[in-house]
Amino acid sequence: MTKLGTTDADIRSALHAKRLRRAKSHPDTLVIDELGLVHARSRIDVAVINGCIHGYEIKSARDTLDRFATQIDIYRQTLQKLTLVTAPKHVAGIMSRAPEWCGVIAAEQGPRGGVSFHVLRNPAANPDIDPVMMAHLLWRNEVIELLGQAGCAPKDLRRPRRQLYEMLCESMTLREITASIRTFMVRRQKWRDRPAHV
Repeated sequence: MTKLGTTDADIRSALHAKRLRRAKSHPDTLVIDELGLVHARSRIDVAVINGCIHGYEIKSARDTLDRFATQIDIYRQTLQKLTLVTAPKHVAGIMSRAPEWCGVIAAEQGPRGGVSFHVLRNPAANPDIDPVMMAHLLWRNEVIELLGQAGCAPKDLRRPRRQLYEMLCESMTLREITASIRTFMVRRQKWRDRPAHV
């Protein structure tokens, strides 16, 4: 351990081992590192996808909160739940800036380098989710496939991408879109964010 404190890798490794082990054991759950949001405008450190899209954003002792407001704005539109996993030095700043529905977990490094977690606030459902922005997790060809199954005319499937996402949100519920996102992510065999199956 160095005097610089926790790194992203320290917290991420402990998060997978201690907090996400149960989720990873469920066959219907995907746990994905560095999930791109809104066509890679931003990334969430870890995403857990089952009946809900739950993001975990890590702020280690070596990070700053310079981009926090921008990140929160994108996460607010695209994630159904969000938990901020933070080194103690950032707790006050995050608690004062994060929306109340965001969960907060303090990640503290012990004298031997191990990371322990302390839940300060449990996450609630995001009331500000934008289904169209969340649907951007689907690729264009996947949206076209879903709209085709819903009976959309072939000429409508050639519309601009933004319109396709809007059409999808008019024809499917948020729950159905979430289920479709999980199904397509499982299908993306060569997708770089797909974790090794353990």
